[in-house]
Amino acid sequence: MNSIVMSFDFGMKRIGVAVGQKVTQTASGLGVVQAFDGIPKWDYLDKIVLDWQPERFIVGLPINMDGSNSEMSKKAQKFSRRISSRYNIRSEMFDERLTSFEAREHDGKTHIDAIAAKIILESWLRE
Repeated sequence: MNSIVMSFDFGMKRIGVAVGQKVTQTASGLGVVQAFDGIPKWDYLDKIVLDWQPERFIVGLPINMDGSNSEMSKKAQKFSRRISSRYNIRSEMFDERLTSFEAREHDGKTHIDAIAAKIILESWLRE
C-alpha cells in the first residue's frame, strides 16, 4: 500500500490540489483544477489522480469560525463524495479554517488555492 495522500481546497471556480506522503509527512502544491459551479474539469483531475495514485483524498471543510457549517461546507462535502465515488478512493473532510489566510502569507509564485491545499494536507498529516 502506498502512502500518497491528495488534498483539495475546494472552490466553485478553482480547486487547489496538493499531494503528500504519510511516511515523510511532507506535502507539495500541485496546482489548480478549473471548475464550473464546483464541478472540476474531470479530464484534468483524472490525469492527476492517475499519475499520483493516491490512497486517500483529504478535502478541506470550510466551516465558519464558530464551528457551524456554511453553504460552502455542503458543496465541499458533495465534492468529497463525488471524487470518492468516481475514483473509488476514500475521502475525508478536514477543517480548513484559516488556511486561506495562512496561504496568503506565502510568496506569490504558487497559486493560493494550491498553497491552501498544501496547508490542509500538512495539517492533516500532523494530526
